[in-house]
Amino acid sequence: MTAARLPQPLPGRVLALGAYLKNAACAVDGADLRWSANHGDLGDPAACLALEASAARLLDALPEGPQTIAHDLHPDFHSTRLAQALADRLGVPALAVQHHHAHLAVVAAEHGVVDEPLVGWALDGVGLGSDGSAWGGELLWLDAASRSTAWRRLAHLPALALPGGDRAAREPWRMAAALLHALGRGDEIVPRLGPSAGEAAAATVQRMLARGLNCPRTTAGGRWFDAAAAALGVHRGMQAEAEAAIALEAEAARWLATQPAPAAAGPRGAQGPLDALPAAVGALFDVAAARRGEAAARFHALLADALAGAAIAAARAQGARLVALGGGCFFNRVLSQRVEATLRDAGLRVLRPGAAGCGDAGLALGQAWIAAWARQHGQLTEPVPDAALLGT
Repeated sequence: MTAARLPQPLPGRVLALGAYLKNAACAVDGADLRWSANHGDLGDPAACLALEASAARLLDALPEGPQTIAHDLHPDFHSTRLAQALADRLGVPALAVQHHHAHLAVVAAEHGVVDEPLVGWALDGVGLGSDGSAWGGELLWLDAASRSTAWRRLAHLPALALPGGDRAAREPWRMAAALLHALGRGDEIVPRLGPSAGEAAAATVQRMLARGLNCPRTTAGGRWFDAAAAALGVHRGMQAEAEAAIALEAEAARWLATQPAPAAAGPRGAQGPLDALPAAVGALFDVAAARRGEAAARFHALLADALAGAAIAAARAQGARLVALGGGCFFNRVLSQRVEATLRDAGLRVLRPGAAGCGDAGLALGQAWIAAWARQHGQLTEPVPDAALLGT
């Protein structure tokens, strides 16, 4: 275990068991924070056993026992089932916390935000949304913990189909196919993607998209990076998580090392063109190989300006001065630096995760922050946003 101190003590004792990818658990007692090791992904039985052992050690570090046990909203994660089993055994409530709410709560916990609201983007590969769909590009509003643990979904990236479900996250060309379908260009899937993905596979995906078979929808930022990388021919398949996005960032960074950054898509502080993303990424299919670096940089600029513009508009509408950025997509320096600069130019204070990091390895801290304040306010289940506010 590793120990740390929070800048603002939490009201109570919480054991939080994280999510699925890069799983890590933590125990919080006031300002005292203890972390388990990183167990890896819970699809590995050894990682599940390691989480169970860590949970036992973290419980020993809470001699008075936890008052709440927090976990991800997804019901099928081993971390969720373990949390519920421990809660039943100990006679304490188990609180399900929405994945992206937790990402932004990590930022609030590490910066000690308890006396004012914030808005923030949570950008990652996937997380179960409160509407049952796959989220991952979410602009949320969080109330300060001293008032309540209420939150709202204010905006999100455009949704794309996931042809083949989780398989689409491992094969970026599938996201490129989903984009072509969304743009009404489904007849281009086989001629454009068949040469690299295989004509039979491309034809199958084209039919799946046309019929809506095994094609759940997602707003995930990571899948937009996959679509852009595949459209540019930067990366066709992945051996490791986020490999396509990393390759796309590298292309952009090489170009930006010798060229000025692309101009802003609109006036500083203007509403970002979130809806322009599909057409802009669709245009990448026709970029010549010699201009891939420039096109990758322009994709990053468009996305960054859209994210910043939407956050600026939301902060002004909500009367917030704090903007949090969380989720694994913000490991991308080309994206995050431009978003931060635009937000600061608009007079907003930008908060990023600290030692916990942007990704899922730090998610348990956000879960603990939410659970502690929820118990303080007598909320034994996490407040779910009104359906009218969930967006589409």
